[in-house]
Amino acid sequence: MSTEKNGILLESGTNEIEIMEFTVDSVLYGINVAKVKEIMISAPVKFMPHTHPAVEGIYKPRDLVITVINLPRYLGIDSFEPSDKDLFIITNFNKMNIAFRVQTVVGIRRISWMDIQKPDKTLSGSEEGVATGIAQCGEDLVTILDFEKIVAEIAPETSIQMSEIEQMGPRERDQRPILIAEDSILLSRMIHEALKKANYTNTSMFGNGRELWERLCDIKSRGRIDEEAALIITDIEMPQMDGHRLTKLVKDDPQLKKIPLIIFSSLITDEMRVKGKELGADEQLTKPEIGHLVSIMDHLLARGQ
Repeated sequence: MSTEKNGILLESGTNEIEIMEFTVDSVLYGINVAKVKEIMISAPVKFMPHTHPAVEGIYKPRDLVITVINLPRYLGIDSFEPSDKDLFIITNFNKMNIAFRVQTVVGIRRISWMDIQKPDKTLSGSEEGVATGIAQCGEDLVTILDFEKIVAEIAPETSIQMSEIEQMGPRERDQRPILIAEDSILLSRMIHEALKKANYTNTSMFGNGRELWERLCDIKSRGRIDEEAALIITDIEMPQMDGHRLTKLVKDDPQLKKIPLIIFSSLITDEMRVKGKELGADEQLTKPEIGHLVSIMDHLLARGQ
């Protein structure tokens, strides 16, 4: 079941998403179709020693070696026993192919990001829960999992690396205001810390595009654009308003369109790059390349001086 053409063909900037629903232990979960490469019947997995407990091992469909993550095990479902009836959701993001074991795939629904709410902290027991959103899909509530956080926790070396900033050497302090929309609490904190290490000391973090857009509208109403918004960085996947919708709103606004805008996302593919360019994004970068992000920020801000 290939999904390569789904999701990416949505009209740009409409604030819609296609969610693939699947089950683990009879509970309904979801993943952005743009992250899904294909669905495969589960297959025997070669065990790999000294890995995270949720990593089953590797398997090789065709000529590609793929790491398999046992999603039920990661979610703490100790009673789960793998079955040959299980499915592998093969994902592609952050330039990696990873298989997640699930029980069933229910289908795909197209909904508005406005129908996805940020989960309450009480659901996760901490500020860094595994759910990035709760979606209202018809009569069903679907838990959207934070797959980037799952991978970053299992394999920290695949996430944002502070060493990339350290390799840049001493940098002058830059207090120009940077506005950043990122819904993952873990990645938001890591980006904030990395930019602080890069001596960008005036960053404001927003949990989704809508929150950042509301700030921009406030800044514009007070005639403070130059003083309070030097550059915008946005993820693509976010509840309430996604990064493409935010980009469209910014670049369609006569007063705001001059602000440099960078899309920083795990979903930057050739198709997504076309979307972002059509919407007017100044640059589009793939997570977790934080060193590249800082270099591009330096360039765009220098250009605007």
